[in-house]
Order: sequence, then C-alpha cells, then structure tokens
Amino acid sequence: MSTNPTVPNGAEDEEFRVFVALHSAALQASAIPPVYWRSLHHKITSEIYDAGEVFGIMQFQQEDEDEEEGDEENREERKKDNPGNEIRCKVVVTRESGLQASEPTSVFLVDHAWTYRVEHARQQLEQIPGLLPRMAALMGLDFHGEVPDPDTVELVMECMWKYNQTYQLSQGSPEDKVPVWYIMDEFGSQVRHSDQPTCSMAPFFYVQGQLAYTVLWPLQDLHEGDEVTRDYTYGEPDPLVRRCCLLPWIPSDLEEVSSVTAEPPDSFFENIARENQEQLPVEIQPYTVPKDKVLKVYSEMSQVTNNLSHPRFQLIEDEDEADIIWRYNHIKDYSKLSVERPHVLLNQFPCESIITVKDCLAAVARRVKGSPGPDWLPETFNLQTELPQFIKHYLMRQQRGEDNHWICKPWNLARGLDTHITNNLDYIIRQRESTPKVVCKYLEDPVLFNREEVGMVKFDIRYMLMLRSVQPLRLYAYNVFWLRFANRPFSLDHFDDYQKHFTVMNYAEGVELKQVHYDEFIPMFEKQYPQYPWKVVEGELFKAFKELFEAATSRPAPYGICPYPSSRAIYAVDLMLKWSRGQNGEHLSY
Repeated sequence: MSTNPTVPNGAEDEEFRVFVALHSAALQASAIPPVYWRSLHHKITSEIYDAGEVFGIMQFQQEDEDEEEGDEENREERKKDNPGNEIRCKVVVTRESGLQASEPTSVFLVDHAWTYRVEHARQQLEQIPGLLPRMAALMGLDFHGEVPDPDTVELVMECMWKYNQTYQLSQGSPEDKVPVWYIMDEFGSQVRHSDQPTCSMAPFFYVQGQLAYTVLWPLQDLHEGDEVTRDYTYGEPDPLVRRCCLLPWIPSDLEEVSSVTAEPPDSFFENIARENQEQLPVEIQPYTVPKDKVLKVYSEMSQVTNNLSHPRFQLIEDEDEADIIWRYNHIKDYSKLSVERPHVLLNQFPCESIITVKDCLAAVARRVKGSPGPDWLPETFNLQTELPQFIKHYLMRQQRGEDNHWICKPWNLARGLDTHITNNLDYIIRQRESTPKVVCKYLEDPVLFNREEVGMVKFDIRYMLMLRSVQPLRLYAYNVFWLRFANRPFSLDHFDDYQKHFTVMNYAEGVELKQVHYDEFIPMFEKQYPQYPWKVVEGELFKAFKELFEAATSRPAPYGICPYPSSRAIYAVDLMLKWSRGQNGEHLSY
C-alpha cells in the first residue's frame, strides 16, 4: 500500500486535493490508511453516517458467557475486563457479507455525543436540556427524569473518565489549544478494549467544517457476528505502563511497583537539551562594561521598550548592533554568540529550562534531599515517565486513609490553563493522553487569608528573583512581592470552581481581581496570624529559593544551569503557604 493516495488530475477532484493538502499530516498521525482517505472525505462532506448498516450493539448478560454457571473465578475476571452493570453491551458486525479491510469504503464516521472543556462540564450537564439523562443512560447510571440533580451530575463527572477521549487544536490562542474532551455516541462508546483489537479508532478534526469526528476502520477482515474492539492504550509499548493506563477499566494491584522516585538519569536532561536545540557556549572571560559607555539595547518585550528610560541605555531595532539582548523567545545558539559576540549581555541562561519547566523543576528539586524531594515542593510525579510510581503512591495513601487530592499541570503552560484538581484516579490517569503533565499533591490545608467581604480564601505570592551569576552563585530577591487571591471561600469540593481553587484572575472575563499592595498585606497577615512575623516567613522563603538554585547550579550543563558570564536572568516564583501538623503541633510550611 502506498503512503500517499493517488489524486486524479480532473477538476472534479479539486476538493479532495484540498482536503489532502489540509489534513494529510493529521491523517498520517492518526495512522488512517491512505486507501480510506477518499471515502472518508466523501462521507464527511456528504454527512454519511453508515456505521449502522454494518454494525450493531448487542446486549448480553455477563453470566451468559460463563462456561459453567458457578464459575465464580471466570466471572470475576470478566468483571475486571469491563466492569459495570450485569447487562453489558458490545459492538458486533451485523452485515451478512462482513467487512473487508482492503475495501476503500470500509471507513466509518462516529459522532460525538458531548464535546466540552473540563471547566464547563458541570454547567453544561446542569443547563443543556437532555444532556444529563443521555450521559447517565450511556454510562449505565440509574437516573430517571429530566431535571438535573446534583448527585447524578457528580456521578456522571466521576464516571465520564471511563468514556472520555481527547484531541487538541494546533492553532490559535493558548486558550484555544487547551485540550478538548469528548464522549462518543452510544455506538462508539460501547466499543470494548482488546489487546488484540479488530479495529482502530482515532479523532479527526475536519478543518474546512470546523468539526470533529471519530474515524473507525478495520485492522482485519471481519465476519458477521465478529466483535468490534479497539486498543484503549494504542501505541504504548511498555507492558507496565499499559497496565497503568488500563486501570480505569481493568484493575491491577501493581504489587511489584515502588512508589520511590529518584532524580532521572542523565539521559533525561540530555534529551531535553536536544529537544530545545540549544547550542552551549564556549568558555569566555567575564566582560567589564566601561562606566561611561551607553549600552545599546535590543528587545521585543513591551515591558522593556515602554519603561527603559535611563540615559545609560539606548533602545535600538537592529539586534546585530546590540550590547544587550533582552529576548522574549528562547535564545538557542549560545555557541555562536559566545564566539562572535562574547561581550553581549543576555537575559537568559543556557539550560535554564531545568527550573522554568515543571517536570524539570521537580526532577532538579530531588537533588536537595533526594526522593520525594524538599519540604517546600509538594510530592510531584511526571505522568509521562513516573505513572506507575504515582499510582502506587496514590494507592498507598488511599490505604492509609490520607487525603488524596492532586493537581495536574501541563509542563509548560501558565495562568491555570489545562490544570485539573481531583481525587479521582481515573481522571488523573486519563490526563496522560492530552498534554504532558506533572501531578502534584494538592494543598488540602493551605494558609488562608480573610477577605472581609468574602471569607477565608486561598492566596499566592509572587517573588521576583535575579540570577546574576552561576559560578559563583549570586541570586537576588526583590523585596516587593505580588499577591493574588481567590474570590470564593476555600473548601475541598467543587474543584472545577475556578474562583474557589485558583488565584489568577487577571485573564478571565467578568471576574473580580483583588489586589493588595505588599506593604498593606504584611500588617494584615500579621494581624490574622500574630504568631508568624512576616520577616520570619520571608526568611524561610528565601532559604527555599537558595536551596533550589544551589541544586540547579550544582551540576554542569545540560544537567544544570550553564555558568555563562554574559547571562543575567529574572525569574518569577509563585508559591503558597500551607499548614503542617507534626509532633510539635501545627506550623507553617513553605
């Protein structure tokens, strides 16, 4: 089979030619065989949903498949395979002639019953007529009536992670690129898992129509009565990780797995350096700027161009003439700069991503005290590389009756985008299928701030740090800090309530932004917590900053920040305070 379909030259095929030009990368990424592309285009543009002519949903009782009526062991094994009600469903081929994989028309569109972003799920279940009953019926939940009730909404939001699929748009604003979740219609949602699947299914976004479908096609010839199955962990080669990814459907005890996480091997940092395409600088001598020299500054950042007014600096538009380059985008070729322009000062350090990207930050922090890391960083796991260890840790906490709320964050996004808080293990595991994420222990007992008009709310603090040099380590903290507050009283529920659990309010429309200047905040904090003078609190924070940067500069590049003498950098550190309860009673933790 050729890797590209033959596109005839006739004018009648121009639409298909455009379709292929727009979608070939997506089609290839989804592994949809080219033999089906023309038929897929025809079915999409003609809105042909013909799966019902070939397939059907069959109901069966679980016991019917027992070889012996009293075979309890077999029954339990099957319940593990696809847990749920005793009356089960599966998709089978109903067409007498079966289905031939080589037939170009053997590709089918599966509709989506519900498409949403997680932050809107509750509101849609409560407000869209008919959505909650349909989802409850699709998931086999006992719900009668049309009026949404809170208990059923919660149950659907808990169970939906067994049915959710996801895709992500590659263009648009950061908000547009947040992963979209969807649940296939009643037909698609009943296709069961198999390690030897008979079919494949993949999401497909039709650019010209701005619509998303799921595409189904056979992996082998099927006869009438054969079951349609798919691999829920398609593309995952590691057997242990496959078991972990299948936990929402197939239980596993993971007895052989340890919850201990160590600093990743050197290859972890080497791969990141390759992905970032950074060319490390050659060794240079520090450059001393003449005191009477007016420095030419190139910057594409409005914060610099709109505010730099000191007479010792001159803003210019030609980067090649600059004495100082203050870039917004990452600098890549430090090697060329160090050879050709070693005197040019830069606002970035080579390999600084080991502290600016969340998975790297967690890895580097383990250098402070080893696993699980320092007290100032919540227990953190990389969902891409440490999923088994996280699940083991989660199950151990569950057995001990400890709080098990976690927050999933993308490696390299800000502003709370695509961030999820939950104690639902299925929910966390499925996050691995969207953007790469870390999962951190959620602060179940944060230090709260009393907003008179609201109550006790979460807040966070932003400090600005300046790294002047790596060898020797010279790190400065700006004593003016910024504060951000939640708008609703804190409680361990409704984790999709942004204004209760998040503090970044300056990007959301129609949301109040509470601002308190740092010098107003300090006496207010000390009045609410008189046993904790702010200078003592701040001293502990600065100690944590120092420990982080000592760890991040303790190894040579690419395993640590590169000691390039012409680099300077400013970093923002966002943090929260929490209570720790130990043998000495309750105290603040940072």
